[in-house]
Amino acid sequence: MRIPTTLKHKPVIVSENYENIDGRKAYSTDAKGLSLGLAQWNERGKVDISAKVWRYTGEKWSRQSEELPMHRVLDLAILILRSSAYFSEAYRYPKLYDPEEATIDRVGVQGDAMEVAVCTDNPMIDEDIKLFAQALNEDGELLGERFRILSRLLKDMGY
Repeated sequence: MRIPTTLKHKPVIVSENYENIDGRKAYSTDAKGLSLGLAQWNERGKVDISAKVWRYTGEKWSRQSEELPMHRVLDLAILILRSSAYFSEAYRYPKLYDPEEATIDRVGVQGDAMEVAVCTDNPMIDEDIKLFAQALNEDGELLGERFRILSRLLKDMGY
């Protein structure tokens, strides 16, 4: 299925077979493609680039397709990586976190820091964090493969 090029987001680089590799939903997902392109929110004279996940309902392109600025995609990758690293050691805490200190890390970025923390405002956090850890563990192979690819690409680029 071809990603539409007539909508406000203008694809430049595409992965039109994303449905074949969408984690546990591979081959049965509505996320049909990914693209990097010109953002739909561009104003005259100002151009932003973004990443987009294209969803298809079987009849039409979905309004649930997500478009994200490139830096947010990377910020999400940082958040995923830092969370994954945290959960590899979280077994040390009886609740998988320290209720007295919910902050996991402060990752320096843009002269400030992205705070990574357990959401203790969630009234179901003690149960939800166990479910999250279990799902993260079950997806370990899927995520690990992608982490290794990211690591290799970053090393190849000199990072």
